[in-house]
Amino acid sequence: MVALLVLFLLPLLAFLWSRPLFSGTWRRSPGWFAWSALLLLVATGVTYLAGSLAGASLDPEEACHGAGQTYDEAYRRANFDEYAQWFPLHDKCHAGYDLVPAWVNPALAVLPALALLCLAYAIRLSRVRGSKEER
Repeated sequence: MVALLVLFLLPLLAFLWSRPLFSGTWRRSPGWFAWSALLLLVATGVTYLAGSLAGASLDPEEACHGAGQTYDEAYRRANFDEYAQWFPLHDKCHAGYDLVPAWVNPALAVLPALALLCLAYAIRLSRVRGSKEER
């Protein structure tokens, strides 16, 4: 059911989001920037989920061996607080290998910042549009 929803909803969202890009109306559309902010926040959530589930296994040793890496239990015990924090995400097998992909933490910093910029610009556009209509 979810797969069917994604198969139909994702192309529809892509079409509705990209149509103003091709027509050139996105520069003046506060709605487009608000929707972009929402899509960026959803992408942030998906990225966080992908990072937190990277190497997801009840047995971290098994996940490390599945990735072709050795498991250093002493290193993991010494750096336990690294795995309990919300950001940056880490799930290291040893000092030189992290199960969380390298792109996850930078994306978790950039995507919400872009969403905030889009939302701020949408507010600015709506205020400019509102002040022009009052005249």
